[in-house]
Amino acid sequence: MPRAFDRLPVRRVDRAPTVALGDHWPHTLPAVRHVLTDGLDLTPVTVLVGENGSGKSTLVEALALAFGMSPEGGSTGARHSTRATESDLFDDLRLTRGVGGARRGFFLRAETMHGFYSYLEEHPGDRPEPRFHEMSHGESFISLLQSGRFDGPGLYVFDEPESALSFSGCLALVALLKEIAARGTSQAVVATHSPLVAAVPGAVVHEVGEWGLRRSEWADLTLTRTWQAFLRDPDSVLRHL
Repeated sequence: MPRAFDRLPVRRVDRAPTVALGDHWPHTLPAVRHVLTDGLDLTPVTVLVGENGSGKSTLVEALALAFGMSPEGGSTGARHSTRATESDLFDDLRLTRGVGGARRGFFLRAETMHGFYSYLEEHPGDRPEPRFHEMSHGESFISLLQSGRFDGPGLYVFDEPESALSFSGCLALVALLKEIAARGTSQAVVATHSPLVAAVPGAVVHEVGEWGLRRSEWADLTLTRTWQAFLRDPDSVLRHL
């Protein structure tokens, strides 16, 4: 009898058996090397936090591609592309899928959403779409989150989704992530700089850095402690700039 966890689309990410560790990028990124060496178990909500350049976006991009999504965002099977800049890390990964886990999903990548909206206009589907280009950046993100693309079983990958969102918009995203996790048949993987998004109840949070990946409690994250220090006394932080 399969465990409930087996119903998740992806249980684990690690290195494909035929792939050797290399001394080239992105294998040289500590976070990538960690996954290729030790693997990464995924939960209903897995959150990666870390500085720019730490490798969290490289990892979520590779996961999305290995699952069958476009590197520039969209649903499983979407193949729009404006300029190929993604690494070939996805070819080096092995995904351990859940028994009966869903094969559908969606990749929301903040930096490429403008191109994705254009793609939707040029390739209309059966259902009417919001006019994303006529909205503000934040409004278009909220409309996308509410468009039904994140309903039902599936793997949902988010790369810095907070970049367009206000505080209340981030709360709406957290509510969606909670809903995804509660289904038992869907899961989310999120790369974020936001302590609010990282605080999703029940999420497993990994801090990404020169050590690779380390599982951390929300209150212990450098991200959380830095923001708390700033909010307590912004002048004491800003005077050091």
